[in-house]
Formats: sequence, structure tokens, C-alpha cells
Amino acid sequence: MNTSGPLQGIRILDLTAVVMGPYATQTLGDLGADVIKVEPPGGDNLRAVGPMRHPGMGAMALHLNRNKRSIVLDLKQPEGREACLKLAASCDALIYNTRPQAMARLGLDYDAVAGANPKIVYLGAFGYGEQGPYAGRPAYDDLIQGAAGVASLFAQQSGGEPRYAPVTLADRAVGLQAAIALLAAVLHAQRTGKGQAVEVPMFEALSQFVMGDHLGGHSFEPPLGPTGYARLLAPHRKPYATADGYLSVLIYNDKHWQAFFDLIGRPGLRDSPMFGTHTARAANIGAVYAFVAEAMATRTSDEWFAALDAADIPVARLHSTESLLDDPHLRAVDFYPELDHPTEGRIRTLAPVGRYGATPTAIRRPAPRIGEQSVELLREAGYGDEAIARMLERGVTLQPDPPKDSKA
Repeated sequence: MNTSGPLQGIRILDLTAVVMGPYATQTLGDLGADVIKVEPPGGDNLRAVGPMRHPGMGAMALHLNRNKRSIVLDLKQPEGREACLKLAASCDALIYNTRPQAMARLGLDYDAVAGANPKIVYLGAFGYGEQGPYAGRPAYDDLIQGAAGVASLFAQQSGGEPRYAPVTLADRAVGLQAAIALLAAVLHAQRTGKGQAVEVPMFEALSQFVMGDHLGGHSFEPPLGPTGYARLLAPHRKPYATADGYLSVLIYNDKHWQAFFDLIGRPGLRDSPMFGTHTARAANIGAVYAFVAEAMATRTSDEWFAALDAADIPVARLHSTESLLDDPHLRAVDFYPELDHPTEGRIRTLAPVGRYGATPTAIRRPAPRIGEQSVELLREAGYGDEAIARMLERGVTLQPDPPKDSKA
């Protein structure tokens, strides 16, 4: 059995930072790819986001950069650029999430990298497609959530102010798109021997994510109605208040509704104009959700959970991020594995997603310190000890001091 994951043998040069790119490469690293994280001398900015036990080892950085090796290269120095190209020569893919113009200024555009490795996949995950008028604009998660309509959907549903989802929704959704695109292009390169440049723009990717639900009547020409998916925008589409808390409930198909009417002692509603068919319920979704909200308030959460679960109506407990730590299902599947980090002591992280019968995933490496594998990777690229020493002296690269025994 291959215990290194299904992507064993795939080598990725990772020039990304913060969340979107590192989440893409963390996903690929969890699946077994050899991910080489290239960092500037100051390290990835996300390293500075706490909480943390030691500088440069913030909590999010620990999760996003596991199963990677870190090399520091000052790409603004010719020796740093040269070393990056030497590493690229042995990689299946290079991924970056700065603007393409910045890569060009560094002398690391597609033509330069393909010159070192014609078979390489050169993937840029950045704000806006290069063919449109927004090309080159800066982009961060908040900006893209706003630009792609996420923030306004909150306002449309609640009648309140626009707001951002309290997760890095754009970064993580587009990060997964970038991982998929990279694998697709690597498969093509393996079949044909030809590399290519790929762009995964955040604005377009998240707009597809949003409008896949909300193109609505504008799916037709001429339009058959407004944009928006009414069920998702209904004001009462939220966890239902019970007599003593909240539950997440989705009464969706005819079978669910018939069972719910029996639970509340209103079987006659099965044939009502508002509730009798899926189409009728969808047309009156606001009133339908309000009706359920009124009924849910009459019993406790435990009473409703037992009744709904017995009737095979979809129901889930409402978790906070704190209570999610103790969810019995996540505990049973070892969702929060604990490990001893060489410098950070005992840490809790998140398990790789999915199970593979023949090629299990694993956390093979804890997140590295800044430049922890600089010397190791330069040797792999063909540099001798004297050349590496000169690069260390000139600040082209760096390696951290040997770790002390952690008592954390």
C-alpha cells in the first residue's frame, strides 16, 4: 500500500502566500505532492497572524503549510531568481498568486520558467482575468466577496447591511479551483509532454460560484424573471429558533413535508395549494419558511431533534466554532489529530479530507519554519556547499537556527 498519498511523485514549486494559494497547495500536499514553498526573507505574511507560541509560526500558517518544505529565496537578487529556475526545472508545476506583472518584473514570467522546463504547468491564481478591464487590480478575499455579490446577498436576504461571510470564502473556494486546474494541466502535460500557462482569476471563479445559484430567470433570453434563487434568499432561511435554542432543519421533498405535517398534527395541509407540491412551495417559499419557524418555536431543541430524526426529516445541531471542537462525529473520525511539532510543541490540526483505500493521505510533515529546508533544497537543485554558503552570506537564502527542545 502506498502510504504517501495518490499524488506521490508530483512536485510543485509554490510561490504563493497568505490563504488562497497556500490552501490550494496544502490540499495538494495532503494528497501526497512534494510542495516546495518559496518564501521571501521575511517569510509569508500569514506567519505573523496569531495566536502563536513563537514568531513566524501563527496558527493559520501551521495549518496551511503542513506537508510542505520551505526555502527562502530573495527573488529580487539574480542568484535567487536563478535558484528558483533551477528548482522549477525539476517540478511538474509552479503556482503563484501575485499579479502577473509582478512575476514579469522578477523575470519569472511563463516564457522564462518554460525556458527552464518546457513541460511545466505555470499557474497563476490572482484577482481578475488578464483579458478584462480589471486586469492587474489588487484582490483580497474581502474585495472579491464584495465584487462577486456575496456581501450583497446577505443584505438582500436580511434587509440589513451588506457584510462579508466570516470565513475566507473567496480564498478557499478559489483555492480549490486552483488545485483542480493545476492537476488537470499536469495530467495533460504527462499525456502530451507539453506544459502550459493557466490562469485562475478570483473574480470570475467566485462569480461562477455565486451565479450558479442565482442566475435565475436570466438563464433564459429573454429573461423569464429576475436573478436570485428565492429559497436561498428567503428571510427565514436560517437556523430555526426552538423553545430553548436553535436547530438546522431542511424540510425539502414531498416525503419530508408529509411527515412534518403529521408531526404537527396538520395532515390536511398535504393537499393545500401552498404546500401540496414542490413547485407550489418554491413559489411561496417566504411564507413556507415563516410557517415552519412558527411551528419550531413550540418545542425544545431536544424534543424537535428526536421527533424530526425519527421521521427521517433532515436535522442537525447548531454548532459554534467552540462546540464544533467536541462534536462526537468529528471526534470519531479523528478530524482533529494532535501531533508534536519540533518547535511549537503539542498542536491540534485538521485531518486531510477524504479516505483513499490504496493510497492513504497523511500529515507527513509539520509546517516548516521559515527556510527550514533551504539548504536541503538547494542541494537537490545541484548547488554545492561553497555556493550555498555564499548565498547565505549574501542574504539570497537563509536557514533558521537548529531547533531547541520545545517545552511548550
